[in-house]
Amino acid sequence: MMHAQFDPTARQVLAARAVDAKTRRDLSWQQIADAAELSVAYVTAAVLGQHALPEKSATAVAELLDLGEDAAMLLRTVPTRGSIPGGIPTDPTIYRFYEMLQVYGTTLKALVHEQFGDGIISAINFKLDVRKVADPEGGERAVITLDGKYLPTKPF
Repeated sequence: MMHAQFDPTARQVLAARAVDAKTRRDLSWQQIADAAELSVAYVTAAVLGQHALPEKSATAVAELLDLGEDAAMLLRTVPTRGSIPGGIPTDPTIYRFYEMLQVYGTTLKALVHEQFGDGIISAINFKLDVRKVADPEGGERAVITLDGKYLPTKPF
């Protein structure tokens, strides 16, 4: 049976324990995702408290990180989502995404509505990918793909 949380505290504590175990074992997020047999973006979000993992994946992650059966159970619960507290983010990486939405949010909204009509892009039926590519001008670039199902607004 699927269970849900109403308070993010337990998952936040577990996330801190999991990141500590990941660091101590010198594991990458990809290695954890490989054990879970799911995408690196989804597993990372789940371990950080934003998604529930299927039973097999939760058990594999808990075993890899030596977190115990209670942690495996908690990794299977539907969390209270939202990892950024109110106000403007202070972490520089998260702030840049906030800044991108401040600059391009209305542009994205206008282009989505022009191409699809009135509706939203799902963050539930969603895929995320992050890749590092060479910059032709030197250095590296981040390619971030947000792939969400379009859900039209339905009058009722």
